[in-house]
Amino acid sequence: MRILVTAGPTREHIDAVRFLSNGSTGSMGHALAEAAQKLGHTVILVTGPTNLQSPKGVECIPVVSARDMYKEVTGRFQEVDLVIMNAAVCDYRPRRKQPLKMKKQAGDLTLELIPNPDILQALGRRKKHQRLMGFALETHQGLTYARSKLERKNLDWIVLNNPSAMGAERVDATLLTSEGDIQDWKHLTKRQLARQLVITATCP
Repeated sequence: MRILVTAGPTREHIDAVRFLSNGSTGSMGHALAEAAQKLGHTVILVTGPTNLQSPKGVECIPVVSARDMYKEVTGRFQEVDLVIMNAAVCDYRPRRKQPLKMKKQAGDLTLELIPNPDILQALGRRKKHQRLMGFALETHQGLTYARSKLERKNLDWIVLNNPSAMGAERVDATLLTSEGDIQDWKHLTKRQLARQLVITATCP
């Protein structure tokens, strides 16, 4: 299969030196790309800024912002059979990026934020033969929110985890399917989980 994986955080710049982001290291996304390549698939990795080297044998496309990632992923969607959307994409961005470094001033600073495009939702609307796997990082009511996201975005699978997965080597995860099945994995390394997820998503 031809598989597109997204990884890492996005950065939404406030000015020339400051940005909004999150704690994603990109390690899970890179593990997914590596697992898919080792299982014999052709892999495209669209990744936000990380400190990781690209997996061998994988086409790597670096991006910075959510809009950058949206452009690259939607532009390649018709070429692929499966998208595994693991990136931690910022939901919002500043309405205006200041071209120079903002100088400190007395008093409060108000930052106006506007929504970023929803990449998974856009893919869910366009999909034909493609399969879609998303991730839901939740702090509470995880199953409820993950199931809602699965349905709203027309996904085939969604992987539920929590913020402790960021930067951790071993993780717990719950896989929900569009058919209503649930599978739990406990204390797996990210490479082990990645292999399980790729096998699940590529089975006939």
